[in-house]
Amino acid sequence: MSSILPEGTIPRRVVTGHDENGVSVVLSDGTVPVHRVMPQDGVGFYEIWQTDAMPAPVSAVEPSEPTERTLRVPPEPNGTKIRINEFFPGFINEIGNQSPVHRTESIDYGIVLEGEIVLVLDDSEVSLKAGDVVVQRGTDHAWANRSEKVCRVAFILVDGSYTPELKNLLPADAQLMHNGPHD
Repeated sequence: MSSILPEGTIPRRVVTGHDENGVSVVLSDGTVPVHRVMPQDGVGFYEIWQTDAMPAPVSAVEPSEPTERTLRVPPEPNGTKIRINEFFPGFINEIGNQSPVHRTESIDYGIVLEGEIVLVLDDSEVSLKAGDVVVQRGTDHAWANRSEKVCRVAFILVDGSYTPELKNLLPADAQLMHNGPHD
């Protein structure tokens, strides 16, 4: 399965940097170089950028393509990740979710770009539509596209650390996702 969106809708990524004189320049301008689809789950990933340190090193040029890595969730320790996910319709499991329930020790900003998606939490569900933003703060959650159209969500993931107070509140057997979806 590839994107079901019309040709030409693959996200465009513009990366800036510096030339040998320190002048700001465009290093690359084109479609996102890494697009992975997991047909068994009805989800696609457009990997936009990621960093593996905080503060993030800023150099004149990037030594290598930072998205040619795993689909790891959460980002690497002290790292960040930005991606756009496509949730395809028709992939709801027996409990009404599209993704597995998962928890990450991170802060994730989810911006619904188009379509509709349901955020599934332990005690409730929240319907989100284009323009809505969710700040996902290390909770157990899942996603479900229960509509008839594809949903696109931009996710900005920032490595985090649970406070001792929160760790004491979480179940002793709380499982954290460390490697993300398998690709």
